[in-house]
Amino acid sequence: MTAAPGDKPGSPDPTHAPAPDTHAKHLAHTWEEARQAAFDSATPIPPGRVPLAQALGRVLVEDITALHDMPHYASSAMDGWAVNGSGPWIVAEAGQRLAPHQASPIVTGGLIPPGAKAVLRSESAVLGTDDDGLPLLLTGGTARPGEPRNGQHIRKAGEEAAAGEVLVKAGVTLNPAHLAFAALAGYDDLLVRGKPVVKLLLTGSEVVAEGLPVPGQVRDTFGPQLASVVAMLGGIFAGKEKIGDSYAEWLAGLEDLPPEVPDPAALPADVVITTGGTGPSHTDHLRRAVSELGGRLIIDGIAMRPGHPAVLAELPDGRFVLGLPGNPLAAMMALSTVGAPLLAGLGHAPLPPVQEVPCGTTLEPEPGRTRLLPFRLLYGMASPARHTGPGMMRGLASADGVMVVPPHGVQLGEPVPAFALPWGPPLPVPEPAGAKAKTRTAAKDGVKDRAKPAGPVDWSALLD
Repeated sequence: MTAAPGDKPGSPDPTHAPAPDTHAKHLAHTWEEARQAAFDSATPIPPGRVPLAQALGRVLVEDITALHDMPHYASSAMDGWAVNGSGPWIVAEAGQRLAPHQASPIVTGGLIPPGAKAVLRSESAVLGTDDDGLPLLLTGGTARPGEPRNGQHIRKAGEEAAAGEVLVKAGVTLNPAHLAFAALAGYDDLLVRGKPVVKLLLTGSEVVAEGLPVPGQVRDTFGPQLASVVAMLGGIFAGKEKIGDSYAEWLAGLEDLPPEVPDPAALPADVVITTGGTGPSHTDHLRRAVSELGGRLIIDGIAMRPGHPAVLAELPDGRFVLGLPGNPLAAMMALSTVGAPLLAGLGHAPLPPVQEVPCGTTLEPEPGRTRLLPFRLLYGMASPARHTGPGMMRGLASADGVMVVPPHGVQLGEPVPAFALPWGPPLPVPEPAGAKAKTRTAAKDGVKDRAKPAGPVDWSALLD
């Protein structure tokens, strides 16, 4: 297992060192370093073909062209009668070649029989008999004078597109209409830009999936939402596995052995996201398992809170292992810091943006550590949300974004880095440097402007 940057030369082999010592033998990445290291470690996944049913939201790599004329045969646009010439018409069997003054029944989409010149709608037709009592088709009902005209209610072959014509250009993000169009054009699958396949390894014998937990138990907060967040970050969720706290279970979960009965539809994982097991306790086995499997650590701890014990590793088979802390808010902050850049890099996307927002309160320094604070926007300023302990989700559930508070703190009104939540709208674009808010022009009658505050106002008390 390759040591993280900052490890001291001559430190003991982390494979055999106790977990607390292993964790203490390196310097944690800064928040900015961790984001960049995760992004830089990812090589974009090459394009691949996927069935139409799995192509929604994917980026098309090669043009969709018509594999045949669209439609590829002349068909009826109405339920009614295929007719040859003017009426009245002698009724013939469906599908046979029509001689002049013959008609045969046809349904919408039905193949126009040889000899047919038009389609008479059912509501414009009346069945009668000739002098010999044989069936005879007449115009009537809602028919207009001259109906049907030559070619009326016939969908001509190739009227939508000719074979070889470009239908959808490469580079678009495929929507449902694109997929329906591709099916009409004769496609079963499409070549799309690569996206990372993500599997979840959920741990903890004390975690329960339903009901009210008793003391010593906790509810599973990852199972109901982590798969959806992975999709929001550009990954493809490909299943989850629940394991306990033993080392053997951890090792088996990461080994990714082929099943006894292979599933042809199963996708190999590019990223495995684990929950818990990243700390120094006797039940935290992630680093040891990665080492035994021959992997290397890319990130081993981040100088931030919450989410400090996050881990990113790479296994010899090319899979990444993202170890999230067990506390839910800490895990979400680690996922935003490391997982979002990693999935972006694998999926051909840029590094997720960070922008500045004006801080709605004074935040004291905390030397050596970046703080990630969910915030709410109040009158255009970012004020820290309440209930943002590592194990809490209440503050994040009502947040508009997350502030990245530098170790030296932030003053009231000072710009602070921030990022949007995967499920939320983009953060408001800050005004250009030096821009001033427009003021109303004084009225000609000499009314003066109202007095304005001399500086920013601390709105954070409104959250109490």
